[in-house]
Amino acid sequence: MKTKVDMKAFEEYAEGLIEKHSIPGVALGFAHSGVPVYEKGFGYRNVEKKLPVTMDTVFGIASVTKSFTCVAIMQLQEDGKLNVHDPVVKYLPEFSTPSELTEKMTIHHFMTHTAGLPPLPSLKYANKRSLDADPSVQDYPGLKIDDDDQEPIDTYEQLMEFIADLDFELLGEPGTEFSYSNDAYALLGTIVERVSGISFESYIKQYILDPAGMDHSCSLVEELGDYDNVTCLYAAKETEEGTEVYEAPVWWDSPAMRPAGYLKSSVNDMLKYAEIVRNKGKVGDKQILSPESVEQMIYPHFEIAPGKYYGYGFMITPDYYGTTLVEHGGNLKAIASQLCIIPERGISAMILTNLAGVPATTIMSGALNGMEGRPVSSKHLEFTEQELPAEKLAEFEGDYVSNEGMTLTVKRKGETLECSAREVSFPIQYVGEDKFLASVKDQTEVIRFIRNEEGEVYRVSYHFRQFPKAVKE
Repeated sequence: MKTKVDMKAFEEYAEGLIEKHSIPGVALGFAHSGVPVYEKGFGYRNVEKKLPVTMDTVFGIASVTKSFTCVAIMQLQEDGKLNVHDPVVKYLPEFSTPSELTEKMTIHHFMTHTAGLPPLPSLKYANKRSLDADPSVQDYPGLKIDDDDQEPIDTYEQLMEFIADLDFELLGEPGTEFSYSNDAYALLGTIVERVSGISFESYIKQYILDPAGMDHSCSLVEELGDYDNVTCLYAAKETEEGTEVYEAPVWWDSPAMRPAGYLKSSVNDMLKYAEIVRNKGKVGDKQILSPESVEQMIYPHFEIAPGKYYGYGFMITPDYYGTTLVEHGGNLKAIASQLCIIPERGISAMILTNLAGVPATTIMSGALNGMEGRPVSSKHLEFTEQELPAEKLAEFEGDYVSNEGMTLTVKRKGETLECSAREVSFPIQYVGEDKFLASVKDQTEVIRFIRNEEGEVYRVSYHFRQFPKAVKE
C-alpha cells in the first residue's frame, strides 16, 4: 500500500452518497502498520453549531461492539477460566429454550451466531426505557412495542427469563444454521460478567479500552465527563418534500444488551483497537490477546453469504482481491459504522456516522478501493443474473415475519420479484440456488430463501437473519 494516495475520486464519490442520504456527519480514518495515513471528516457533529467531525469525535459504534465481547471471551479462555466449546448452561444454568437441544449450545455457537436461535423480540423490550423516552422512535419502522404489559428487560437474568417463556422453534441443531443473534451476544456478556466477577462494562474498560489507550471510548457518554467532542444524534423522516433529518438527542441504552452493541468510540480509538487483529493481539507495548486467540477470532468458521464467513465477532472474506478482509458493521439509532482490517497489507480503517440506515459500508468500500488504486465503485465479487421461469416466482411470494420487528414482503412484479421492508421497496435479481441480489439504499446484499424437507420455501435469510414465511390463514 502506498502511503501517499490520491483520494480525490473517492471523496467526490463519498460526498455524492453523503448528500444523497442526507448524512449530517461522517468520520473516516485509515492506518497502515498502525500509523494513521488518511483521515477525512465530512460534515458536522453538530449541524446547528457547524461543529466539524474529527477523528476524535465520539459516536456510537453499535454492533462493532460484538468483537469486544469476543476479545473478552478469548482473554478468559487464555486465563483458563472457560473454553469456547463449553456448553452455555455451564455458566448460565437458568438459560433455556423450548428445545431439548439447549444443552448442546456452546459459547462457540453463540460467538458464531450458530446456536439455532431465531430473531427474538427481546431487543425491543431491552430498549424499552429508551424508546419510551425518545419521540424519534416513531421514525424507526418495526420498533413499535405491541405488548405494553411486558416490563422492560433491564438485566441479564430478566433476559433469560423472557427467552425461557417464549414459544419458538430453533432453526436447527446447534452449529448447522447461521442467524445473527443479539440475544446470544448479550448472554456472552453475562458469561464474561459471571466468570470474571466484575461487570461487563468494567471488564471491557479494564482489560481492553485502558490497555489499548482508548481514552475516548466508553459504554455511557456520561463517562466522558466534560469532553465535548461528541456527536449530536440525528434521525430521519419522510415528508412530502423528501427526507428530513432532525436532531434526536436521546442515546438509546440497554443494560441487558450492551455486549451486543452499545459501546461509544472515535475513529482514532478504533484504529488503536484494530491493532489487536492487525498486529497479532498487540497494541503498542500491550499484548491484549495471544496470536493464537486472534487466529481463532478471524478464522472463517461458518459461511454466511457467498464468499463471506463469520468468525468470532468479525465477518471474514478470505478472498478480497487476493487478501483477507476482516470486518464488522453496526446500525442503531443515529449510528452506521464499520471497522475493516486487511492484515496481510497492514491496513485498518474505521468509518463512523451519526445517522442510521445509511450506506457506511458502501462509502468504506469506495475508500478501500481508492486506497488500493482501484476504480472507486469496484466490487470484489460479481454476481451474474440468471433467468427464472415466471411460474417459479410464485414459490417465493409471501410475507416473512421476524420477531425482531421486520416484515419482508415478496411479490411478483411482471417477470421479476419485488421486496418491501420498513417502508422501502426494491427489486431483487435471481443469481441462482434460491439466492437473489438486492440493492437497498446503495447497499448490496444477498437474500437467500430456504426450503423445508418437502422442497417448499418456508424461511428467508435477510440482513443475516433467518425468519419464517407467514402461514396463510
